[in-house]
Amino acid sequence: MARHPEYQYLDIVEHVLTKGDKRIDRTGVGTLASFGAMMRFDMSDGTFPVYTTKRVYWKTAVKEMLWFLTGDTNIRSLLMSNVRIWTDWPLDKYRKATGIQISQEDFEARVIEDEQFALEWGDLGPVYGKQWRRWLGPDGREHDQIATVIETLRHNPASRRMLFHAWNVADLGQMALNPCHNFYQFFVSGIGSGDEGGSAGRPKISLMVGTRSNDLGLGNPFNVCQQAALLAMVAQQVDMDPNELVWVGGDVHLYLNHIELAQTILKREPRPFPKLRLLRRPDSIDGYRIEDFEVTGYDPHPAIEAPVAV
Repeated sequence: MARHPEYQYLDIVEHVLTKGDKRIDRTGVGTLASFGAMMRFDMSDGTFPVYTTKRVYWKTAVKEMLWFLTGDTNIRSLLMSNVRIWTDWPLDKYRKATGIQISQEDFEARVIEDEQFALEWGDLGPVYGKQWRRWLGPDGREHDQIATVIETLRHNPASRRMLFHAWNVADLGQMALNPCHNFYQFFVSGIGSGDEGGSAGRPKISLMVGTRSNDLGLGNPFNVCQQAALLAMVAQQVDMDPNELVWVGGDVHLYLNHIELAQTILKREPRPFPKLRLLRRPDSIDGYRIEDFEVTGYDPHPAIEAPVAV
């Protein structure tokens, strides 16, 4: 019987837990860290790689990916979709700048209710979406990397230049958080002889994501899920079948306050991954909504709460 693909993740967690380099990191929390890791997830049969050894809130993860694709960089639209995963950074900035120890709930409520307040305190700087959809060139022109990739996939799928990234050196200092998952590259098989095609001989598309820094406890389960969703969306838009999601990590780490989380999931046995079906095909990559994602057969172990390091 084939080994469950989630063991790739658990093996990395165990390696970092037992052999990781202990260090004080940017956040001051401290980590156990290792360098260089890879995982591969086969999505050709509709499998959606959402980890099962703790519940992953896949809708929140996919909503974040949809937010990236809009090019938005303000948490207001996220909060209006009940997604709170980016609040910590602007909240921390607000508290330090004003000296007001406002609660997270009150801060979020004010961002939602007061558009002017949101403009002043809810923006994250030129993070992922800005770079993906509106990268500013030295000549003042904006470049839509996502649209360019989709256009290339449609007209030149053998290209080795089908990629986008967010590591814009000139903008790093203005970002609330430098890009962690910062390099996305596509590869299409079955465009030559047709022997390697998907259903009805259609081409198959794979995605490799390079991640310079990855929080294994909280970040990785979210990232893999949302990157799989991106592959499914792009595949649909370019009339191809999803093939493989390849995840590559640079500095992979466990925060020292996530040790118990890691020990808990390592004692749990993975359950079957769910399946993903897109219920409609929007006119463009910009048209997807969370209601378009039908996920079936997801039966994970219980969720584990853990703090975010800011």
